[in-house]
Amino acid sequence: MPDWSAGYVADIAYTYGTYSELSQMRARLAFLYAGLVFPEVRNCCELGFGQGMSINIHAASADGAWYGTDFNPSQAGFAQELASASGAPAHLYDQAFAEFCGRGDLPDFDSIGLHGIWSWISDENRAVIVDFIRRKLKLGGVLYISYNTQPGWAAMVPMRDLLTEYSQVMGAPGKGIAPRINDALQFAERLLASGPGFLTANPQITAKIEGMKKMDRSYLAHEYFNRDWLPMSFSSMTKWLEPAKLNFACSAHYLDHIDVANFSPEQSKILDEIEDPSLRQTVRDFLVNQTFRRDYWVHGARQLSQQARREKWLAQRMILAIPRHLLSLKANVARGEVDLHERVYRPVIDCLADYQPKSVAQIAHSCEAQGVTQGEVIQALFILAGTLQVQPVQDEDSIARAQPLTDKLNRKLCQLAAEGLEQGALASPVTGGGVTADRFHQLFLLARQEGERMPQDWARFANGILQGLGQRILIEGKAAESDQEQLAELERRADKFGEFLLPILKALGVAR
Repeated sequence: MPDWSAGYVADIAYTYGTYSELSQMRARLAFLYAGLVFPEVRNCCELGFGQGMSINIHAASADGAWYGTDFNPSQAGFAQELASASGAPAHLYDQAFAEFCGRGDLPDFDSIGLHGIWSWISDENRAVIVDFIRRKLKLGGVLYISYNTQPGWAAMVPMRDLLTEYSQVMGAPGKGIAPRINDALQFAERLLASGPGFLTANPQITAKIEGMKKMDRSYLAHEYFNRDWLPMSFSSMTKWLEPAKLNFACSAHYLDHIDVANFSPEQSKILDEIEDPSLRQTVRDFLVNQTFRRDYWVHGARQLSQQARREKWLAQRMILAIPRHLLSLKANVARGEVDLHERVYRPVIDCLADYQPKSVAQIAHSCEAQGVTQGEVIQALFILAGTLQVQPVQDEDSIARAQPLTDKLNRKLCQLAAEGLEQGALASPVTGGGVTADRFHQLFLLARQEGERMPQDWARFANGILQGLGQRILIEGKAAESDQEQLAELERRADKFGEFLLPILKALGVAR
């Protein structure tokens, strides 16, 4: 492993994920639901941005300049390539945390974000980051941080340590990380098949190893096989962030806000008896067996007045972000899958079914005749936003400023899809964040950008790209056996894309 990696996996590329929690629009809506003041955002920072998908999408799609670093030069180089293509205000570096955080040319920040970093770095780097937050996060500024947490990881900690040690001790010199992961997983299977006492006490481990076998090796490498790996309790996180004078604001996972959906009446009573916010969150994690937290913290929490909160909600615009026929009236929460009440949700969805932005006031007025209250509308929209089926919408001036930047970034991403890149998001100037679009959707969009107007033409365009790369499309898990079969499948997908998804992408400003 290279010396500059500080124990972090560097010999296999990180995945091309986009994380909505880093979107300022989504953070703003979470604060509004929690009744907290959200700052005006001008300068944002992401530490450890990976391939840079999130930071580039958010820099292009919303107001504000972004700064960030990722120690891996190949990842930082890719991120810089995207930033150059869009022309968005993204200042990206390949510096270690200590070097970047010590720069004298950085502004103070309204927002600092770390996704998938905290649990996988050393205490030394954690201290550097906390000091950076203390010095550079403005009063009223927001920290987003995600991390593996206890108690959900308690049983897996010794197994992870064993997997990592086996890969280091038994892996052949010069053998890449992916083969060493395979060897470690095979060893774990043999070990568990022998009936160890650890398995008797922790029977869920077998399913965990089976699940890991099916996962992408680059994800496993970064998730499990770094030198540093520390699931942390919420109370421990609170102690770490004390020097930065931060208050816990709320979860970045919207469905966590809905206590009635997550806890039994008895559990809710236990939580209601706890006034200390740190202890309450720690107990909450025990109740749901939390494995991963996604949280917003704030440098000086301030409550919104009831009047201001109501006015901001009524002015907030929302948009339906998936085809209506795919919309689900179910949500996965801590207690399992719950049904969303048709009486409330159907009128809300009907109002948004034209895929046009509407204010909460407009939606509430539309639903009033069907006996749905304003409070019910707000909670329904928040939960639908939590499932990413509905999204908050920016103001028109912000959309207009973002549109030329997202156009250029999306064209670059579609061109990379034609070169073989597998990533699943494009930038929306309407929502100020990412929108799901798989590689084939991106190829169809690229075909339209090249002047192809009909679905069969998009399919032929995509088929030509796949043939040029020697690739076959998967149909029900099996590669297409002929060019004719592949083209027919692409035509089927292009027809569905044109009928259902293209109208939404146009409404979201992703397609023209």
